[in-house]
Amino acid sequence: MLSLFAATASAAEGMWTLDNLPLAQLKAKYGFEPDAKWVDHVMKASVRLADGCSGSFVSKDGLVLTNAHCVLSCVQDLSGKKDWVNDGFVARKREEEVACPTMELNRLEQITDVTDQIRAATAGKQGEDYVDAKQAAQAKLESDCTGKDAAHTRCDVVELYDGGKFDLYRYHRFQDVRLVFWPEYRAAFFGGDPDNFSFPRYNLDMGMLRAYENGKPAKVKDFFPLNPAGAKPGELTMVTGHPGSTDRQLTMAQLEGLRDYRLIDMALYMAERRAMLAQYSRIGAEAARQAQTDLTFTANSLKVYRGQLEALHDPAVFARKQQDEQALRAAAASDAPWEAVAQAERVRRNHYIRYMMLERRQAFYSDEFRIARELVRHADEMAKPNASRLPEYQDSALPRIEQRVMSKAPIYPEYEKAKLTWSLTKLREAVGPDDPLVMLVLGKESPAQLAAELVDHSELADLSVRKKLWNGGAAAIAASKDPFIELARAVDAPSRAVRKTMEADVDGPEERAAEEIAKVRFDKYGTSVYPDATFTLRLSYGEVKGWDEDGHEVAPYTQMEGAFARQTGSDPFLLPKSWNAAKDKLDLSTPFDFVTTNDIIGGNSGSPVINRDAQIVGLAFDGNQHSFGGAYWFDERLNRCVAVHPAAIAEALSKIYDAGALLKEMEGR
Repeated sequence: MLSLFAATASAAEGMWTLDNLPLAQLKAKYGFEPDAKWVDHVMKASVRLADGCSGSFVSKDGLVLTNAHCVLSCVQDLSGKKDWVNDGFVARKREEEVACPTMELNRLEQITDVTDQIRAATAGKQGEDYVDAKQAAQAKLESDCTGKDAAHTRCDVVELYDGGKFDLYRYHRFQDVRLVFWPEYRAAFFGGDPDNFSFPRYNLDMGMLRAYENGKPAKVKDFFPLNPAGAKPGELTMVTGHPGSTDRQLTMAQLEGLRDYRLIDMALYMAERRAMLAQYSRIGAEAARQAQTDLTFTANSLKVYRGQLEALHDPAVFARKQQDEQALRAAAASDAPWEAVAQAERVRRNHYIRYMMLERRQAFYSDEFRIARELVRHADEMAKPNASRLPEYQDSALPRIEQRVMSKAPIYPEYEKAKLTWSLTKLREAVGPDDPLVMLVLGKESPAQLAAELVDHSELADLSVRKKLWNGGAAAIAASKDPFIELARAVDAPSRAVRKTMEADVDGPEERAAEEIAKVRFDKYGTSVYPDATFTLRLSYGEVKGWDEDGHEVAPYTQMEGAFARQTGSDPFLLPKSWNAAKDKLDLSTPFDFVTTNDIIGGNSGSPVINRDAQIVGLAFDGNQHSFGGAYWFDERLNRCVAVHPAAIAEALSKIYDAGALLKEMEGR
């Protein structure tokens, strides 16, 4: 099998930054030569959903197309007396559009190379000193970039090529984001978990939002019109989106850590969480509604972790990765950087469980605890100079934290108790009942007793209480008797301590070593290779194409008739009532979903699939069963991007949802 780097030049592999597109490959294979104007247009028509998805503007009035599963949390937050999650939502007039409590959109405006500034700030530093110097330099760059316009501007220093390059990304920030369209859950998630990460598929996984500014729909110059004709087999397709993270440039020691315990731990945690959520859902219809979103995403995460774990247990994959690393080591002056990473990985394993339980809040699966921690840390961090704060509390990031703390999303007491009881039990299992941390948190109480005490006596579900604590700062937090605030204060010191250890003894050495390895990689391959994904805007290219599955040719398209034929009469293979009622009006030969060879990963959900004319010819929402390994490598023979066909979007909007006005807006009519 060819190495990752050798394959890059010939395969449609790579998630490319827009300032380093594979122009030669695009011209050689497809005769396409995008100019600077085209690239700038694509950059500004693409958007990032800050919670972890992608999308795009599809009209001059700020209409945004993304996946249904990317707006599910918003719909869940807005549901209550009306069950929009299961009944669907269509705003046929602008005044019917409803604000999402915690949604933020980011549109990339500018990329600036700041590698020299970061290098100068960290020169000669190691471990904790390196981490502190790097974070301070990043904070200054981001603060200077944001200026006094944090409400509308977001700036992030992005580390590329594992420290080989640093760029400053400046975004326009939209925090008034309103729900426009959401199909019923059964339409968006038809086939449920059994069909997830597979193909053929029959999902209308689309949702629409609208960006607002000053109380009015945002006026945007750059957007992608919908082309219902879609793309033909073999036609160039490009995906512009924000892939979350890939690990294609990790060392063998890092991959072994993922394979040997980290992915196992996450898979087990998610499996148990799924069981807990399913059990809670069986209490009744309201309990099922409350847990529906969390259960959906937990099942998805479990499938991802299991798939990635299976991929890393493929001996051929590890042999290929070993070959790649040996080629780099042979080009390096010494093995020191790889040995430094191996030592850091040994340290990581010693602290991993406590880090996940405390700093990643696995022990405290609760909205109220998350709010309490953010309030407590906000009060502590605001007393420090901007450059000395935790990155998530620096000036450029504060609007996002405040938006989450001040969310109007409902909090359900019994649901909070169930989640917290389970996660506190996991803490006791993970470190033992006699551990000082367990004694600090539980004392003489059981997880269920403590969970009930916390939820029953907390006032954090009251938005007015949260506002007073946020505005009151350190004095208000110190005086608060709210049990969640007291718990967050009690565990903050040990949580910060394990975070500091991980940053100083794991992240610092690994980042410093990665810079040295990146220099070797640059010297050997230059920028002919793409950086790992970083939840920043990338472009991948490919074409509509099926694949051979054990001698069986998988066709690249499905049709709407297949969804009706696949119905069994019960979930998850049951279409909404609206679909069955409209069946006779539909053209059942309409293409529904399709696959392409585009290289995507989690975070690309909601990405537009565009043609060379910058028209939307698809909406990426998933990968096939072979895409799990996409975190570590790409195989063009088998890896596929799964997308909704624009013809299905047009057919559904016009004939099922009576949303012809939205369709006309998307088509530019």
